[in-house]
Amino acid sequence: QVQLVESGGGLVQPGGSLRLSCTASGITLDYYNIGWFRQGPGKEREFVASISGEGGNKYYVDSVKGRFAISRDNAKNMVFLEMNSLKLEDTAVYYCAADRYTDTVNRPQYWGQGTQVTVSS
Repeated sequence: QVQLVESGGGLVQPGGSLRLSCTASGITLDYYNIGWFRQGPGKEREFVASISGEGGNKYYVDSVKGRFAISRDNAKNMVFLEMNSLKLEDTAVYYCAADRYTDTVNRPQYWGQGTQVTVSS
Protein backbone atom coordinates (compact mmCIF):
# COMPACT_ATOMS: atom_id res chain seq x y z
CA GLN A 1 0.00 0.00 0.00
CA VAL A 2 1.37 3.35 -1.06
CA GLN A 3 1.41 6.10 1.52
CA LEU A 4 2.68 9.65 1.50
CA VAL A 5 2.75 11.26 4.92
CA GLU A 6 3.40 14.95 5.42
CA SER A 7 4.74 16.39 8.64
CA GLY A 8 6.29 19.58 9.96
CA GLY A 9 3.34 21.92 9.72
CA GLY A 10 2.33 24.24 12.52
CA LEU A 11 1.78 27.81 13.64
CA VAL A 12 4.45 30.35 12.81
CA GLN A 13 4.71 34.13 12.87
CA PRO A 14 5.15 36.14 9.67
CA GLY A 15 8.76 36.08 8.63
CA GLY A 16 9.32 32.73 10.28
CA SER A 17 10.36 29.39 8.85
CA LEU A 18 9.09 25.84 8.69
CA ARG A 19 10.39 22.67 7.12
CA LEU A 20 7.85 20.25 5.77
CA SER A 21 8.64 16.59 5.19
CA CYS A 22 6.97 14.05 2.96
CA THR A 23 7.74 10.43 3.77
CA ALA A 24 6.85 7.76 1.25
CA SER A 25 6.22 4.08 1.79
CA GLY A 26 5.15 1.38 -0.60
CA ILE A 27 6.96 2.98 -3.54
CA THR A 28 10.56 3.53 -4.57
CA LEU A 29 10.75 7.28 -4.44
CA ASP A 30 13.60 7.49 -6.96
CA TYR A 31 11.11 6.68 -9.71
CA TYR A 32 8.75 9.51 -8.83
CA ASN A 33 8.65 13.22 -9.32
CA ILE A 34 7.31 14.84 -6.16
CA GLY A 35 5.27 17.98 -5.85
CA TRP A 36 4.05 20.15 -3.03
CA PHE A 37 0.61 21.69 -3.35
CA ARG A 38 -1.43 23.82 -1.01
CA GLN A 39 -5.01 24.81 -0.43
CA GLY A 40 -5.73 27.94 1.52
CA PRO A 41 -9.04 28.86 3.15
CA GLY A 42 -11.66 29.41 0.47
CA LYS A 43 -9.14 28.81 -2.29
CA GLU A 44 -8.51 26.12 -4.84
CA ARG A 45 -5.55 23.84 -4.47
CA GLU A 46 -2.47 25.23 -6.17
CA PHE A 47 0.93 23.96 -7.19
CA VAL A 48 3.79 25.18 -4.98
CA ALA A 49 6.93 23.32 -6.02
CA SER A 50 8.14 20.10 -7.57
CA ILE A 51 11.33 18.12 -7.91
CA SER A 52 12.24 15.45 -10.43
CA GLY A 53 13.13 11.92 -9.46
CA GLU A 54 16.88 12.48 -9.41
CA GLY A 55 16.53 16.01 -8.10
CA GLY A 56 17.88 17.68 -11.21
CA ASN A 57 14.81 19.71 -12.07
CA LYS A 58 12.97 21.95 -9.65
CA TYR A 59 9.99 24.18 -10.26
CA TYR A 60 8.31 26.80 -8.11
CA VAL A 61 5.24 28.94 -8.31
CA ASP A 62 6.26 32.59 -8.63
CA SER A 63 4.85 33.55 -5.24
CA VAL A 64 7.35 31.34 -3.37
CA LYS A 65 10.47 31.75 -5.50
CA GLY A 66 13.39 32.84 -3.38
CA ARG A 67 11.60 31.86 -0.16
CA PHE A 68 10.88 28.13 -0.50
CA ALA A 69 13.28 25.35 -1.42
CA ILE A 70 12.40 21.79 -2.35
CA SER A 71 14.84 18.93 -1.87
CA ARG A 72 14.84 15.17 -1.56
CA ASP A 73 16.70 12.32 0.07
CA ASN A 74 15.88 9.21 -1.93
CA ALA A 75 17.85 6.99 0.43
CA LYS A 76 15.37 7.95 3.14
CA ASN A 77 12.37 8.05 0.81
CA MET A 78 11.73 11.64 1.82
CA VAL A 79 11.12 14.99 0.19
CA PHE A 80 11.35 18.33 1.98
CA LEU A 81 9.99 21.81 1.57
CA GLU A 82 11.99 24.47 3.36
CA MET A 83 9.81 27.54 3.80
CA ASN A 84 11.37 30.84 4.82
CA SER A 85 10.09 34.41 5.14
CA LEU A 86 6.60 33.06 5.57
CA LYS A 87 3.70 35.37 4.85
CA LEU A 88 0.11 35.40 5.97
CA GLU A 89 -0.95 34.25 2.51
CA ASP A 90 1.13 31.08 2.85
CA THR A 91 -1.46 29.79 5.30
CA ALA A 92 -2.85 26.58 3.84
CA VAL A 93 -2.98 22.83 4.06
CA TYR A 94 0.11 21.55 2.29
CA TYR A 95 0.06 18.28 0.40
CA CYS A 96 2.75 16.23 -1.23
CA ALA A 97 2.03 14.21 -4.34
CA ALA A 98 3.89 11.68 -6.46
CA ASP A 99 3.86 11.53 -10.24
CA ARG A 100 5.71 8.84 -12.16
CA TYR A 101 5.56 10.63 -15.49
CA THR A 102 5.91 14.42 -15.35
CA ASP A 103 8.44 16.43 -13.37
CA THR A 104 5.88 19.20 -12.95
CA VAL A 105 3.63 16.66 -11.25
CA ASN A 106 0.65 17.41 -13.46
CA ARG A 107 -1.28 14.24 -12.77
CA PRO A 108 -0.15 12.67 -9.51
CA GLN A 109 -0.90 9.06 -8.89
CA TYR A 110 -0.59 9.44 -5.13
CA TRP A 111 -1.42 12.14 -2.58
CA GLY A 112 -0.68 12.62 1.07
CA GLN A 113 -3.27 13.64 3.62
CA GLY A 114 -1.89 17.12 4.15
CA THR A 115 -0.34 19.14 6.95
CA GLN A 116 -1.63 22.50 8.18
CA VAL A 117 0.59 25.56 8.00
CA THR A 118 -0.75 28.67 9.72
CA VAL A 119 1.08 31.96 9.51
CA SER A 120 -0.27 34.38 12.06
CA SER A 121 0.92 37.08 14.43
